[in-house]
This record gives sequence, C-alpha cells and structure tokens, in this order.
Amino acid sequence: MENTKEERAGGISIHAVDIAGGVPAAGLSVQLWRLDGCRTEVAAGRCDKDGLLRHPVSEGAGVVRGMYEVAFEVGTFYRSAGMSLPDPSFLETAIFRFGIDRLGEHFHLPFKFTPWGFSLFRGGA
Repeated sequence: MENTKEERAGGISIHAVDIAGGVPAAGLSVQLWRLDGCRTEVAAGRCDKDGLLRHPVSEGAGVVRGMYEVAFEVGTFYRSAGMSLPDPSFLETAIFRFGIDRLGEHFHLPFKFTPWGFSLFRGGA
C-alpha cells in the first residue's frame, strides 16, 4: 500500500572549516541549487563565526527528492583573508553534486578545505 502522507524533509546543513588555518570558515560564501531540469536556487549566504550556513534549508525548507549542487567560493574566501593566491588560483570554486533519495533523512555536509583541495562527505547520517 502506498503512503499518501506527505513526507517532511530532513534538511541540508552545511559546516565549513578552513583546515589551512584550523578555524571555522566564517564568511565563506555558499550557494545551493536543486537540479531538476533547470537550476533552482535553494539557499545562499555566508557561513557564520562557527562555519555554519544558517538558513531554513537546514530544517527542510525547499528540500525535495532529487539532485543538488553546492558551490563554495574558496578563492574569494582566502583573498578576503589577505592570502596571496596564484593567478589563476588552483581552487577558485569548489562544486559538489549529490542526490537526496530519502527525503525524511537529514543531509549534513561537512566541508573541509585549503587553497589546494577539499573534502566533502555526508556526515551525521
């Protein structure tokens, strides 16, 4: 028998840490899009002093099953902090695509980065 109740989204949370400096990535610009034939912005903003993107998407606002893309403006973050980067920089924008199949689960994205690379995975599942 099919479930006719509407499933509540668990949300998408983002926590960014600048591991080159060993600190939360306060001020890092983040954009989150849903990819459903077109690119629809779901969330955008800057990480707070704890490296968290404070946005209603973390409670499930705007989240549906499907494919998503998150972008982190790494080059801008380091230049704003006064770091001298090569021109062009090795890592300007870190882009990560992921899918949500189980809408009721929370998807936590811990983003760890330096000017030379990043790690992103589903945490807290």
